Amino acid sequence: MVCNRCIMVLQNELDKFGYQVTHISLGEVLLKNNISSEQKEIFNTHLKTLGFEIIDDKKSQHIAQIKAAIIEVVHQQNTDLKINFSSYLSAKLEHDYTYLSNLFSEVEGSTIEKYFIAQKIEKVKELLVYNELSLSEIANQLNYSSVAYLSNQFKKITGLTPTYFKNIKVAKRKPLDEV
Repeated sequence: MVCNRCIMVLQNELDKFGYQVTHISLGEVLLKNNISSEQKEIFNTHLKTLGFEIIDDKKSQHIAQIKAAIIEVVHQQNTDLKINFSSYLSAKLEHDYTYLSNLFSEVEGSTIEKYFIAQKIEKVKELLVYNELSLSEIANQLNYSSVAYLSNQFKKITGLTPTYFKNIKVAKRKPLDEV
């Protein structure tokens, strides 16, 4: 799950199947009662038609938690991180950052940092399309050290300058689950 709408859809589907939820958040669902393997498989098959799937193995769960934490920080929190991101991620997931980083690279074939940057660039695109903030305000909101650094990173990832991207007004954004 990558957004609050995903959580809402999943909550509705769990309700339809009669499952009582203890906790639901990005990348995690805890049920009040255990369900059988057959029930889980039926529900998983249904979820796949909606673009979701149940992740049972620990490695995949950690990857989903890492991605959810990054998405939460970039897309849903409008506050500055008072600590560096690796410390934040380690504390949030209760694992050493080296372990998380190596696991992410092994499974995803890319680094946590590259995924984090890709999410930040998608957020920049969103803010540019909305046209409510200046590039300086966007850089500040996303904790870039300068507008120049943001512009260079944006161009490196997209091949376009932020100003050009803003002016072409073409749908160049990606859904979060495709980043």
